[in-house]
Amino acid sequence: MTRPPTAAQRRVIDAADPVTGRLKGTEAQLAALVRHGLAFRHARPPHDHFLTPAGHRLRDAEPVPPAPETPSASGGFAARIGGEEDPPAAGPARVREVHSAWQGLLELRRMTNPDGATDRPCGWERAHLVQAAALALEAAGHVPAGADGGRGYRVRATPQPEAVAVREPDAAALRACSATLEAAGWQVGEYTEPRTRDRYLLASPRRV
Repeated sequence: MTRPPTAAQRRVIDAADPVTGRLKGTEAQLAALVRHGLAFRHARPPHDHFLTPAGHRLRDAEPVPPAPETPSASGGFAARIGGEEDPPAAGPARVREVHSAWQGLLELRRMTNPDGATDRPCGWERAHLVQAAALALEAAGHVPAGADGGRGYRVRATPQPEAVAVREPDAAALRACSATLEAAGWQVGEYTEPRTRDRYLLASPRRV
């Protein structure tokens, strides 16, 4: 992209669906975003427009004003990564929200993977590793850790490219997390922390 988007175009980008990247705007706005490489027009009817990886990066580069205190202040969905100080309330509404987000992610895979495959991660997931892995776990019903630690999964970034660490003090629950991520299209290995001897997972999005 050779120049930043206009204010109107930026509003369209900021209002994109947080999971699928689906855009709503005028034909002129959407066409301009396509020309700038920030959006693409889906080949299948109804030919909706979606953010490209570059569009996602631009939208995620800074919080949406006027509420900068939290990255999800715009109302976007955030999967539970475990250990949050102020997690969303559990209950049927959260279950429905997580299910909807997971279904949206599968649709994004279908639309953006070159062969339309839904059994392996897409570009959005590789750009949002922690959120993608956490969504797979939460959607499968795994319990995230609370702010005080203890039982439950925690997903964290690692220095390794395209890899997240998943920790869960319960050995059986850790193996179940591994099975869930593998079924969701991730390559998973189990390792031992040399200092603490704790077991943990390293997971990377599968490409083929």
